[in-house]
Amino acid sequence: MLNVPSIDPITLKAELDGPNPPIVIDVREPEELEYSFLPDAVEIPLHDLPLRLGELDPSSNFVVICRVGGRSAQATDYLLQHGFQQVRNLTGGMNAWARQVDPSMAEY
Repeated sequence: MLNVPSIDPITLKAELDGPNPPIVIDVREPEELEYSFLPDAVEIPLHDLPLRLGELDPSSNFVVICRVGGRSAQATDYLLQHGFQQVRNLTGGMNAWARQVDPSMAEY
């Protein structure tokens, strides 16, 4: 696993409910969003990220999510290497979010 800045689901929930929420980037494939998703997340599949960097403001605060945290760690590392300064990976991904924050959400 890559050593990138991270955030746990409970802390992310608090930040999303706060006055300056981070922008969530979901790097899962479109079919995975049928299982679970966070409202307002920017959906950019990992393989599309290099082509869509121009859509993102490098000065914004981002949290990257996927199913269990591996692809989002890769995306976090990629963004950091390309000049983004405030990027964190959701530890455990959407499955951890479902366990710790929203048990009504499906794990897969």
